Amino acid sequence: MGAPVNTTLPLDNGWCSERLERVFADCFADKLHTRLRGGADEPLYQPAQQQGGCHVLYYRADYFASALHEVAHWCIAGAERRLQVDFGYWYAPDGRSTAEQLAFESVESKPQALEWYFARACGYRFRVSVDNLDGVSGALSELSGFRRQVCEQALCWQREGLPRRAAEFYHALCREFDTPATPDALNFTVAGLD
Repeated sequence: MGAPVNTTLPLDNGWCSERLERVFADCFADKLHTRLRGGADEPLYQPAQQQGGCHVLYYRADYFASALHEVAHWCIAGAERRLQVDFGYWYAPDGRSTAEQLAFESVESKPQALEWYFARACGYRFRVSVDNLDGVSGALSELSGFRRQVCEQALCWQREGLPRRAAEFYHALCREFDTPATPDALNFTVAGLD
């Protein structure tokens, strides 16, 4: 294992979500008939409406982080999930109860850990999101626990390897953004999520 590489850079106007769309298309448009598209009011995965059609993964507006996050969900979803709208997952909007928030966090640690890898591949700053600004009080302590979950998952993938589609996208992002760090050379710590 090589020395840890810090590929996190300050936010900058150089990150254009259309670059992510192009990289995603190069990786997955032909072989998995899936496109990444911005401009949505809310993220949504829409499976093809007909046999041989194109699946579309929508992300919010032109937000770079939203695109990375939605791709992370897609990379984790299995073949059956990718045949369902939004992968068949429930979503409760802002203002979730404590129980709803814990359920949300239990399924969000994996995509957010994967988003962290993708952000590193782009040299983009990753920020953990509990996606519940109007929700339960005591958010700081809960965020701390969620950060730990995200970090533990990132370290798990560092030991065991990224899911296949995620690894392909990660390496394509490294080429696009000229950040040649291999996943095992990245440094993941809870403190790095502050």
